[in-house]
Amino acid sequence: MALSDRKMKMLWLQGASCGGCTMSILESGASGWFDELRQSGIELLWHPSVSEETGAEVLDILEAVRDGRERLDVLVLEGSVARGPDLTGRFNMLAGTNRSIYHWVSELAPLADYVVAVGSCAAYGGIPAAGSNPTDAVGLQFEGTDSGGALGGGFRSRRGLPAINIAGCAPHPGWIMETLLALGTGDLASGDLDGYGRPKFIANHLAHHGCSRNEFYEFKASAEAMSERGCLMEHLGCRATQAVGDCNQRSWNGGGSCTKGGYACIACTSPGFEAAQNYLETAKLAGIPVGLPTDMPKAWFVALAALSKSATPRRVRVNATSDHVVVPPTRPSGKRAP
Repeated sequence: MALSDRKMKMLWLQGASCGGCTMSILESGASGWFDELRQSGIELLWHPSVSEETGAEVLDILEAVRDGRERLDVLVLEGSVARGPDLTGRFNMLAGTNRSIYHWVSELAPLADYVVAVGSCAAYGGIPAAGSNPTDAVGLQFEGTDSGGALGGGFRSRRGLPAINIAGCAPHPGWIMETLLALGTGDLASGDLDGYGRPKFIANHLAHHGCSRNEFYEFKASAEAMSERGCLMEHLGCRATQAVGDCNQRSWNGGGSCTKGGYACIACTSPGFEAAQNYLETAKLAGIPVGLPTDMPKAWFVALAALSKSATPRRVRVNATSDHVVVPPTRPSGKRAP
């Protein structure tokens, strides 16, 4: 029987995280996430932040899944898996069970039809894995860019898929729900994931696509301070031309995005994003940004940048370093555009 013919049962666990992915998904759906789950035929077995069950009730749910008395279609993990110290997982215990999240995930993942990592922490280790990583935090199936993680590179769920990585810090609620719905209808297979386990409907786009600052980018008219309207790539650390995600096409909370809000894209959907030394400063070599568009040779970019800057309209150049429109669009005659 296809999942679409019955309710899809989902268990959501939280590892080492800030809870931001849950905050994101609560914004999903016009009538709220819980109504969206109901309309989508998804039964939430338990979620540590939003479910009513506590204590012995939670233990009963977990043991029912573990013992095969409760079906588990989707196991979701938010937050990284803290394996330390010495692979005991005791840096991150699940209260009342006397067992770590590491052990619960390791035990329940093989029982699930699908395993989903929500957020870059669950996918690759993320913020808890930054620096010296004293808790030995990893993702479900990746440790940074390296395959492995808590479940091992060879792990496959009961339906034959690796961990599905809905990366982002936090991921867009639409990414989460659309992935769950695709699993429910059988429309997400191994071939629909990229090399880092991200669904291609997300990974086939860049955050740069649809950015409201693209005119400034095309003319290489750059902002010099965070409050200014110009492109944030040249000086202020923006990595949208390299970052996976359709953030600027679907927007957040009805209309926002990082770059639209005046903040540089930090490529939070990518493994290792947390290792950046300075999110608000562009690393350069001989005056040229180190991080260039993913599919453009450096020589081409340098040549096009020089041509673009030589042809930059005064309106674009002046507005790029202002926090408001100083020079409005005009016709060649000097009259304002209609």
